[in-house]
Amino acid sequence: MAAVRFVAIGDSFTEGVGDELPDGRVRGWADLVAEGWAAASDERVEYANLAIRGKLIAPIVAEQLEPALALKPTHLSFNGGGNDMLRPRTSISHVTDLFMHVVERCEEEGVQLIALSGANPSGQLPLRPVIQKRGDLLSEAVAARLRDYPEVVTAWNWPDRELATPPYWSEDRLHMNARGHHRVAARVLTALGVPVPTGWWSLPELTDIRSLRGFGYYAEHVGPWIRRRLTGTSSGDGREPKYGAWTLMVPADQADDTR
Repeated sequence: MAAVRFVAIGDSFTEGVGDELPDGRVRGWADLVAEGWAAASDERVEYANLAIRGKLIAPIVAEQLEPALALKPTHLSFNGGGNDMLRPRTSISHVTDLFMHVVERCEEEGVQLIALSGANPSGQLPLRPVIQKRGDLLSEAVAARLRDYPEVVTAWNWPDRELATPPYWSEDRLHMNARGHHRVAARVLTALGVPVPTGWWSLPELTDIRSLRGFGYYAEHVGPWIRRRLTGTSSGDGREPKYGAWTLMVPADQADDTR
């Protein structure tokens, strides 16, 4: 068995949407954490990622938590509630109760939990004050509930003001770009006591991100989101986890030989 078996559960934030590779696959902060962990470790690091874009927090917990624990991980990362926050009615207590359920299950199984808050996209989104307020309430409520659990590793991204600025976000303004995902990965690795690769906290600004404005932005990104809400569908419908079983992680410069 590997010394580290890291499984990630969540929504698009954890799946890695916004950090697209040239071949069309998404990478994201969780992949980067696994790669950084492998680069800093002399022992085997295995990684799985069950996150699916578009998921509300209740389906994440109902559909991903037990399969993740069944893999017998040493570490499990969890984030959820970002999609709930965008709905007209959001119950903060509902979200925090589900966080605590994950805490309890990880305690029962002897798994180290890594709890994250999402990054703050509100500065460039429609309805900015509403999203900012809900995000503030949610992140503060989760942090308050976890203060009695010092054994939980935490990586709070919502309060990071630099991460909230446009250079860390993709064209849709809702998902982080590669620069943003590297900054989150740096925060998680730091919380784990793992050395962070040089530059990950603030990579150079990306120059190939389109900046849609006005009707173009609403037609390409807001309109499809509204249609999914009206039809009860999700961007994650029919998708399978990108790493549903253990994958051996190696430093990036050796990855082509193993994966």
